[in-house]
Amino acid sequence: MKHLKFSLPILLGLFVAFSACEESSCLETSWYEDADGDGLGNPGVSQSACEQPDGYVADNSDTDDSGNTSGAAETPTSAFDEFDTDNVSISFNGSTISIESNGYPNHESYYFASTNPLYNGDDACMTSTMPTPHTIDDETMSFSFTVDAAPTLAASPTETGLGTIGLCTSGAPIYNDREGNNMALDELLSNTLDCGGGHGGPTGYHYHTEARSSDLGLSFDDEKLAGIMIDGFLLYGRKCNSTGDYPSDLDSSGGHTSTTQHSDAENFYHYHIINDFLVADYIALFSVNLQGNF
Repeated sequence: MKHLKFSLPILLGLFVAFSACEESSCLETSWYEDADGDGLGNPGVSQSACEQPDGYVADNSDTDDSGNTSGAAETPTSAFDEFDTDNVSISFNGSTISIESNGYPNHESYYFASTNPLYNGDDACMTSTMPTPHTIDDETMSFSFTVDAAPTLAASPTETGLGTIGLCTSGAPIYNDREGNNMALDELLSNTLDCGGGHGGPTGYHYHTEARSSDLGLSFDDEKLAGIMIDGFLLYGRKCNSTGDYPSDLDSSGGHTSTTQHSDAENFYHYHIINDFLVADYIALFSVNLQGNF
């Protein structure tokens, strides 16, 4: 009986110590105040917590947390003048923008049927002896999506999946750096890409990489608008119009807040093609996570 009386305090002490360990085992994260609710946090106001506090976000890139001036700025409507009107229809509906495309590119390609005026059987950018068996005319499908006119950054990024993740200004969809069955776009598959950085597939023609030539009207190591992603943020080329050079302040998705040639000196969040080789000398259009709400 004396033995039991002696052991009970020890057992209680061990239980309390074990419980304290459990309570302190969480990994604290820095959270930043989002006073204007635009999805961007104020780098000057933060707190550490295991779970996200109300009114705080993981982002810390808001340069003005007092108003709707950064991630939630409206997408410049003049940017949509860059899209090919033969392939793309755009409707402005107040707080949203509806985008519909027939899925066709507006430039020459090996993947058009040989009877199409845009067929290029001597596409110099294709080095593979086994191009994909899908022609644009037989396989390309129309698609549509709707985005917010003032897209906002999400509390956490979203991984892209197979299929359409954006629309190029030419009218054809943007895919990530993976192929069917979630295969990495290796050098062999890259060699099936035409000079536009795209190839035919069972769901239609689509782009994986930046254009391989400056002759097609697509972004090629420049500041041109490349397209728009399905979270509503615009995608520009590797260079930034605000500096004329490769931006040095990009986040993990190639995004930052600055002016562009379309924004009339107003800052807004947008993506850039990341100036980094995917495989060989191919540069992916978008091989990272989406940052927006959608």
